[in-house]
Amino acid sequence: MTLPIEILSAALDNRTASVGVIGLGYVGLPLTFAVRRAGFSVIGFDVNPARVEGVKRGEHLINYIDAELFRRAAADPDFAATTDMSRLGEADVLVICVPTPLTRHKEPDLTFVRATGEAIAGNLRPGQLVILESTTWPGTTREVLQPLLETGGLVCGRDFFLAFSPEREDPGNDRFATASIPKVVGADDLVSSDLATRFYGAVVERVVPVQGAATAEAVKLTENIFRAVNIALVNELKTVYEALDVDVWEVIDAAATKPFGFMPFYPGPGLGGHCIPIDPFYLTWKAREHGVETRFIELAGLINTRMPKLVVDRLQAALAERRSGGLTGARVLVLGLAYKKNINDLRESPALELIELIEERGGHTAYHDPHIPRIPPTREHTALAGRESVALDAETLGGFDAVLLATDHDDVDYPLVVHHSRLIIDTRNGFASRGLSSQLVIKA
Repeated sequence: MTLPIEILSAALDNRTASVGVIGLGYVGLPLTFAVRRAGFSVIGFDVNPARVEGVKRGEHLINYIDAELFRRAAADPDFAATTDMSRLGEADVLVICVPTPLTRHKEPDLTFVRATGEAIAGNLRPGQLVILESTTWPGTTREVLQPLLETGGLVCGRDFFLAFSPEREDPGNDRFATASIPKVVGADDLVSSDLATRFYGAVVERVVPVQGAATAEAVKLTENIFRAVNIALVNELKTVYEALDVDVWEVIDAAATKPFGFMPFYPGPGLGGHCIPIDPFYLTWKAREHGVETRFIELAGLINTRMPKLVVDRLQAALAERRSGGLTGARVLVLGLAYKKNINDLRESPALELIELIEERGGHTAYHDPHIPRIPPTREHTALAGRESVALDAETLGGFDAVLLATDHDDVDYPLVVHHSRLIIDTRNGFASRGLSSQLVIKA
C-alpha cells in the first residue's frame, strides 16, 4: 500500500501536485504566479467575490507586478480563482496567505487564520500539506492552527502535514521577487518539514529549513522588529537634530558611506504596510503571556506611532507663521497616500492618519496619488472611503495653503509642486533628494 507521504512526495517532485493559495492579496497573488511558473497547477481562494472576479478578468490588481502576469493567469487553464471553500480538498498543498491584523487594543487578531483553519478542517483529506505564511506570534501554527485541523480526526504528521513559512514580500522592490527571496521553512515533525522544503524548493531559488514552526514564526517577527526599532531610532534622531538645526537625512547619507558597522534607515511620517507597524505587537503580546517585558520594542512602537502627530504639529506651526488661524480653516493637499513609494498598497498607511489629524484640528484636506485614484474601505479609517485623488496641476496647487508630502512616488512632477505651492511640508526628503531646494520646503 502506498502511503500518503509517498504519493505527495512524488507529486511534488514531478510537479503534478495541485496547490491551493488561500488569500489572493499582496502575498497570495505573487506566490500564485511563482508556483504556476514552477509548473504546479493552482487554485486561488478568496472570500472577497470582487477580488476573485477581478483575478478572473485579468485585472492589474497590484501595480508593481507585471500586468501581463494577471492577463496570463486569467487565460491559464491550470489556474482557477474561486470563493468556493468546498474545493479546498482538491489541492495537495494548501498555502494560507490571509491577513493577521491587530485589534483596536493592539492585540493579535487571528480571525482570518482561524476561519481559514476551520474551512480547511471541513475539507481536509489524508495526504494534504498545509502551510501557514501569515505573520504571527511563535506558537500559532502548533497551538492554534494544528488543533483546528485535527478536529475531524486526522492526525498531523501522520495523516496530513503542517508547516510554517513566513512571507517575505517587499512591495515595489525591483531587485527581489518571490522566487529569488530565500524561503524559511519550519515544521514540528520531520515529514512535514521535508515535504514543505520539497515544495518550496521547486518554487524558489533557496530554502532555509529551521527547527520547528515556532522558530520560523520568530524569524519573521525578528526581521520586522529589527526594522521597526531602527526606524524608531532615526525618527527620534530626526527630532533631536531638528532642534539642533541639523539635517538628519544628510547625516544618515554621510554615515552610510562607512563600509562597515552601519546600515541606513530613514525617518518618515509613521510606519505603514502590513508588517512593520503590526509585527512587534504580536511578540510583545506573547511575551506578556509569559511574564516577559519588552520595553525596548514597546518604546520603538511608541516613537513610531507618535510620528503623524509630530508631523501635523510641524504643519500647524508653519501655517501659523503664514496665516491667521494657522491650521484652522486651512486647505492642505496630502501628496502620496500609499504607505510606500511607487505602489498602490494603502495598508496601515500613515497618510490616512495624517488626513484625519489635520481635519480634527479644523483643516480641510484633499489628496493626490497617481496609484490610488480612490480610497477603498479600510478597517481603521472608514470615513475616508470613496474620496478621490485630485489632479496635480498649477491651478490645483494654487488653491491649497500647504502641500504635505507623505509618500514620495517617483511619477510626480516635483518641480511643478515647488513652483506653484505656498508651503510644502516634506516628510520624506523628497524634494532635496531630487535636487530641489526652496525656502517654501520645510522638512518634518
